[in-house]
Amino acid sequence: MATEDRNRTAHRTLVDRVLNGTGTAPKELRADAFHNADLPPPLRDLIDKVATRPTQITDADFAAAEAAGYSQDQLFELVICAAVGQSARLYEAGSAALAEATAKEAH
Repeated sequence: MATEDRNRTAHRTLVDRVLNGTGTAPKELRADAFHNADLPPPLRDLIDKVATRPTQITDADFAAAEAAGYSQDQLFELVICAAVGQSARLYEAGSAALAEATAKEAH
C-alpha cells in the first residue's frame, strides 16, 4: 500500500474514532466541535479557541463550560474533537494544494 493511501486510511480511522467512538459527550456535540459549528455558548468560545486561537485558552474558558454543565470528561473529548477537526481541515487543504501543484508541474 502506498504511503499516501496508508496516511489517508489512518486519517479516516482517526476521524471516525473521534466522531463515532465510545464517549461521554453526545456524538452530535462531538461532530459540532469537530466542525467548530452550531455549539451553544460558552462551549462555542472554548471550542473556537481550541480550533483557531489555542494560545488564548484560559482556565476561565473551561470553568465557564463546566458551570454550564459539561463534565471534565466531556470537555476533554470535545477539545480533542475540535483539535482533530481543525487538523483535518488543514490536512485536506494541504493535500488539495499539493495535488494542484503536482498537476501544474505535470503540464
